[in-house]
Amino acid sequence: MSPDAPAGDATPRAGGEGRLVRVELPFHLRTLARVEGEVALRVAGEVTLEAVLDALEEAYPVLRGTIRDHVTCERRDFLRFFAGGRDLSLEPPDTPLPEAVAAGREPFLVVGALAGG
Repeated sequence: MSPDAPAGDATPRAGGEGRLVRVELPFHLRTLARVEGEVALRVAGEVTLEAVLDALEEAYPVLRGTIRDHVTCERRDFLRFFAGGRDLSLEPPDTPLPEAVAAGREPFLVVGALAGG
């Protein structure tokens, strides 16, 4: 891994071409994927919400169906997506991520949401 790559799980996953995107997962998904800290993914083409999630599921197949439904590809309840200080959870899948996230300067966050009162 290059000296510019983020800390966490060291080796960028999902191919050698494309932009390096950092992803932070909630504890339960890190445990399932057997990773610590951030993961670094290579995303080819435009860095969109869907492209990052596709790369994440390609690199960590055990996460397929845990973040998005297998059939509809809709976000699972109690998970939220944040990038560049914005909640992207309800945005369309082809929404481009902010340049700071696409360039790897800031992470894409998958956050476990809580419900209740």
